[in-house]
Amino acid sequence: MTIALIALAILFLLLLLEVPIAIAMLAVGIGGFASIVGLPAAGYMAADSAYRTVHSYNLSVIPLFILMGNLINRAEISKELFDFAYRFVGHLRGGLAIATVISGGMFSAVCGSSLATAATMGRIAYPSMKRYGYDDGLASGSIAAAGTLGIMVPPSVALIVYGVLTQTDIGKLFIAGVVPGILGALLYIGAVMFSTRVHPNSGPAGERSSWGERFNALKSVGAVVVLFGIVIGGIYGNLFTPTEAAGVGSVGALAITLWRRKLTLRSFFETLGETAVMSATIFFILVGAQIFGNFINVAGFTAALQSLVAGLDLPAWAMMMLIILLYVVLGCVLESMSMLLLTIPIIYPLVLSLGFDPIWFGIIVVTLIEIALITPPVGMNVYILQGVLPGVPLKRMFAGVGYFVLADIIRIALLLLLPGLVLWLPGLM
Repeated sequence: MTIALIALAILFLLLLLEVPIAIAMLAVGIGGFASIVGLPAAGYMAADSAYRTVHSYNLSVIPLFILMGNLINRAEISKELFDFAYRFVGHLRGGLAIATVISGGMFSAVCGSSLATAATMGRIAYPSMKRYGYDDGLASGSIAAAGTLGIMVPPSVALIVYGVLTQTDIGKLFIAGVVPGILGALLYIGAVMFSTRVHPNSGPAGERSSWGERFNALKSVGAVVVLFGIVIGGIYGNLFTPTEAAGVGSVGALAITLWRRKLTLRSFFETLGETAVMSATIFFILVGAQIFGNFINVAGFTAALQSLVAGLDLPAWAMMMLIILLYVVLGCVLESMSMLLLTIPIIYPLVLSLGFDPIWFGIIVVTLIEIALITPPVGMNVYILQGVLPGVPLKRMFAGVGYFVLADIIRIALLLLLPGLVLWLPGLM
C-alpha cells in the first residue's frame, strides 16, 4: 500500500510536469511492479501486456473508426451539416446556436473527436453568429459544448477505451450512448433557449427558410446520415460486430469523399498517415494503462480500497456520489482521457463490488469526462476553440459554457435516477 501511494503521488507529479501520460504510466507501472516482485518479472509483465494489448482483435476498431472520421473531415461535410440545421431552426431566437449544437452533434457522430468538432464548428458557426450580433459567450459556449457530444455519440473512442480496459461489450456501450447523447443535445438546446430568454439580445433570430431550401439542405447531408444509420443500425441489429461496422463505415466514408471529389492520391496517403499516428498514440497510452493497472492490482490497492469502503458501511448510492465528486474534482486538473485511463483500473473493481452495471457506469464516466472538456482550468475544448478564435478572451469563453455545464449536471442527475435511459436500448439487442 505504501508503494502504491508513493507511486500514485509520483504519477500525478509527472503529469503536472507535463510528461506524456503513456510514458508516465509506463514508468510508474514498471517501477512499482519491480519494487514488489523484482525487475525480471516486471520486464516480462510489460512485454506481455504490450503484446496482448496491441494484438487484441477488439482494438482493431480504433484505427478503422479514426480512418472513418478523418475521411469525413476530408469530405468537408461540416458546412452542409450546419446549413441543414440552420434551415430548420435558424429563425428561432438563439437559432444559430441551436443549429451549432445539432450540427456539432451530427458531425461528431461521424467524426468521433470532440476536439476536431470544436475546432471545425468554430471556423464555420462563429462567423455566422457574429454576423447576426450574437454574444461572444453564447457563441463560443455553444460551439465548445457541441464538441463534447463527440465523446458520447457513437462511434466514441472514449467508449472503446473504456470497453477495452474493463472487457465490456463495445457494441452495447455504443448503443447505450445513443439516448444519453440525444439527451445531452436536447439539454444543450434548452440551455441556449434559457440563455436567450434571460439575455434576449444575446442570440437574435435569423431568417426563416422555405421548405424547398430545407429539403435541398437535407439532400446535401443525406449520405452521411445514411452512413451513420448503417453503422449504428448494423451493430444494434446484430448484423455485424463493432469492428466490422468500423470497416463498413470506413469504406462508406471513402466513397462519400470520392463522390464529393475531395480526395487526391496525396491527401489519401496523408489521411492514412494521420490515422496511423493517432492509432499508435492511443495504443501506446493503452499499453501504459494496462501496465499501470497490473501494478495497482499486485500492490493490493484495489482490494484495500474495497475493504476501506466496506468499513465505511455507506449505501451504494452514497459511494457513487463520492465517485462522481472525485471525477468532477479530477476534471478540473486533468485532461479528459488521462482521467479515464488513470481512474478506471482503480475505480472499476470497486464499482462492480457495489453492484452497479458496468455499461451504465461507463456512460456515467464518459458524461463526466464531457463536463471536464469545458470546465476550467483544463477544459480542452475551450482551449482548442481559443486557438481558432483568438479574438475572444478565454475568460469570456469559460463564462459562456456555464449554462451548458448546468445542462450536463441535469443530465448526470437523470442518468443516476433513471438508469433505464442508458440500459433500455442495450437490453433490446
